[in-house]
Amino acid sequence: MTQPRPAALHTSALTSLPLLARGKVRDNYAVGEDRILMVASDRLSAFDVIMGEPIPGKGELLTQMALFWFDRLGHIVPNHLTGEAPESAVTAAEVPQVRGRSMLVRRLTPLPVEAVVRGYLAGSGWKEYQESRSVCGVPLPEGLTNAAKLPHPIYTPAAKAAVGEHDENITFERTVEMIGLDLATRIRDISIQLYEAAAAIALDKGLIIADTKFEFGLDAAGQLVLMDEVLTPDSSRYWPLEGYAAALAAGENPPSYDKQFVRDWLEQAQVAGKPWDKTAPAPRLPQDVIERTAAKYREALQRLTA
Repeated sequence: MTQPRPAALHTSALTSLPLLARGKVRDNYAVGEDRILMVASDRLSAFDVIMGEPIPGKGELLTQMALFWFDRLGHIVPNHLTGEAPESAVTAAEVPQVRGRSMLVRRLTPLPVEAVVRGYLAGSGWKEYQESRSVCGVPLPEGLTNAAKLPHPIYTPAAKAAVGEHDENITFERTVEMIGLDLATRIRDISIQLYEAAAAIALDKGLIIADTKFEFGLDAAGQLVLMDEVLTPDSSRYWPLEGYAAALAAGENPPSYDKQFVRDWLEQAQVAGKPWDKTAPAPRLPQDVIERTAAKYREALQRLTA
């Protein structure tokens, strides 16, 4: 017998709390003056455009994976979790929108830096390396190939962009100008430490974390706190260990646990007889692409938590 497909949540509609912001995936609501209810929807964005069709179960999977990593990395840096049940912040009628896909977190002052750590050469990093033998200004040795493991993880920060716009790669020196030497240095060092710890845990599960990004904020006492999501397939490039060596030898991208099915389909998509120009609105996603993407997110969580 076919199992019923779980109901998807494209956009939450809580009325008991003030809406602070809607991001590409998360809807954030104010809980008093000091907390935020982060609801992970099933929305998916590609090329910085939000798709009209949700990916069933995606928000819950992202939330469970983030909670997994917050739990295992809490000894490195404090995080924004309050430990309170998200359901306690809404009315009984709104609990179904919140259950399993939400985090009740401390309200912080976010820092305007995306803390990107790369352990492997992939994506835009590979393109840049071919041109300059560097990634975001960080020099790298000759002879590296697509998907190659770097001699050591590198920190390549970005400046946060508004929804619908691209983050801008910046130098470490630019982050110093933005937030000061002490904070910039701490974010860099902690981000690399987080990546190395997570990469070792994932490798034990047969997963490679090629790269990831972290976000940080400051609490009322000025303490640095890890916030937002962490190490999900939306913010990280996960590869299965099996098949990696073959992909590396062939100079190909290893298969990834993310929205690559959507990106690949969109690259071929047509709108009014012409290739999609990667601006809103996005073409309607076919059911097959939705289901294959959902399966990849599920598999990543299952492998990690097995």
